[in-house]
Amino acid sequence: MSGLDKMKAQIIAEAQDNAKEILAQAHAQADSIIGEAKAQAEKDARKIVAQAEARAEDSVKRLASSSDMRKRKAVLEAKQEVISEVLEDAYKAVGELDDAAYFAMFEKVLEKYVLPEEGTICFTEKDRKRMPQGYMEKVYETAKKKGGSLELTETVPDGMDGGFILTYGGIEENCTIKALFDARREELSDKVNRQLFTAV
Repeated sequence: MSGLDKMKAQIIAEAQDNAKEILAQAHAQADSIIGEAKAQAEKDARKIVAQAEARAEDSVKRLASSSDMRKRKAVLEAKQEVISEVLEDAYKAVGELDDAAYFAMFEKVLEKYVLPEEGTICFTEKDRKRMPQGYMEKVYETAKKKGGSLELTETVPDGMDGGFILTYGGIEENCTIKALFDARREELSDKVNRQLFTAV
C-alpha cells in the first residue's frame, strides 16, 4: 500500500471515528431531550389533572351552593304562602264574626280614628243591615266625646268591604277590613312567622 493510500485510509478511519462520536453525542443529546420532554410532559399532565380536579371541586361546590340556595328559596316561598293563607283566613274570619263582636271591634277602631271635626261616616249596605240596634247612637256619641260630629252617608265607594270610611273635609280615613289588614300586613306577617316557624 502506497503512502497516499495509507493517508486516505487514515483520513477515512478518522472521519468514521468522528462520525461515530458525533452520532453517539447526537444519540445522547436526543435521549436527554426526550427525557426532559417526558419529565415536562409528566409535570404538565400533573398540573392539568390538578387544575381539572380543582375545577371539578369548584363545580361541585357551586352546584351544592346553588342547590342550597334553591332549597332556601323554596322554603321561603312555602313559608310566605302559608303566612298569606293564614292572613287571608284571618281576614275572612273578621268578616264572619258575629254581629256583637264585629261591631265592638269597629267601635275601638272608631275611637282611634275619629277626629274633633265635622265629618261623615259610611258603612256598606251589608254592615248597615246587620248593625245592632242603637249602634249609630254609639258612633255619634264617640264623635261627640272627641269634640266632633259625624253624619251617616249612604254613598259607598266601589269595592268597599266591611268596616267604615270617615271623611273630613274631603280627606278619607279608610277603616275598612282590607285597609286595616293592609296597614298592618308586615307586622301581622312577622307575628304569624314567629308563631309558626320560630323554634321554641
